[in-house]
Amino acid sequence: MARIFDVVEYPNEMADEIVHRFPEEGVADLRIGSQIIVRESQRVVFFRDGKALDTFGPGRHTIVTANIPKLIDLIGKAFNDRTPFTAEVYYVSTKEFVDRKWGTPQPIIVRNPGMGLGVALLQGFGSYSFSIADPVQFVTQVVGAQASYRMADIENRIRNMLLSKLQDVLGETAAKNSVVQLIGLTEELGAAVRAKAQDDFAAIGMTLKSFYIGNLKPSEKSAEELRAMGMLDMATYTQLQAADAMRDAAQNPGGGAGLTAGIGAGMGIGNIMNQALAGGMAAKPADMGAATAAGAAAGAAMSDVMTPAEAAAVLRVSEEDVMASINSGELKAKKIGNAYRISKEALDAFLKG
Repeated sequence: MARIFDVVEYPNEMADEIVHRFPEEGVADLRIGSQIIVRESQRVVFFRDGKALDTFGPGRHTIVTANIPKLIDLIGKAFNDRTPFTAEVYYVSTKEFVDRKWGTPQPIIVRNPGMGLGVALLQGFGSYSFSIADPVQFVTQVVGAQASYRMADIENRIRNMLLSKLQDVLGETAAKNSVVQLIGLTEELGAAVRAKAQDDFAAIGMTLKSFYIGNLKPSEKSAEELRAMGMLDMATYTQLQAADAMRDAAQNPGGGAGLTAGIGAGMGIGNIMNQALAGGMAAKPADMGAATAAGAAAGAAMSDVMTPAEAAAVLRVSEEDVMASINSGELKAKKIGNAYRISKEALDAFLKG
């Protein structure tokens, strides 16, 4: 004989659980007069034959004809008031799930005209919170017949929704603000993401309560990765390769002498971009145009065969640094008499490591 549940409750605090099905397998055998206990931060949704019948809020509820008429209409009135019936009972947590983390697994590209490279890669992280606004909609569209639905089951979906909206907001805001200004607008950007994401959350029965940007900064992507993305010309690529080499040497001071010998703190691409941004803020458009022309001229001046002094000019280091790299074998060069000559291919190979 099937067990009839006269009292149904789920006292668990549901700290990381959003929905819990009772019972976890099969259906609950209830009857008119059974009681349902619902806590303050819970809602209960009744299902029968795949249909959502009624929702109970906080309190102790006795199943009678008056409080769930849909259920009574479904099972009919051909039996007496103590007739058992089967149902699926879903406990849904309606509390606010707070301090959930988000971050950008890949940098977001934004336009940055007239400054630095003309584009910027931004990375950020922060927190968000949400709650279930429509238990029936959430269970029917997201949970299905799962026995338990936890934060881990939906976090990736939420983060993808938020990052999609953040990318849209950054693209729209970057059209009117420089990257330096964007970094100072974290509160406004967060509010814009929250507003833009509300419809997507509402479509699955949820409400986005808050979205905070804890930090937004230029990415530290390497020159090689930026060039692979088609974002760098050869002249800029050469300069940033040298910066990458400096950074790597600073992180590994015991790795030998060479081009970076004697250089202290390394300079990552993030620093170069920051400097470019800061310099662009102070520079006049004419100055920036002249600097761009000078950089292009320097890239075009790299000949097929160079002296150590010419190679040093291309790399923007001292001739002594170039000679130290040649003597250590890091930079391939041909000695002719007492002079050294360096091919463009050898310099490219040296920069690529």
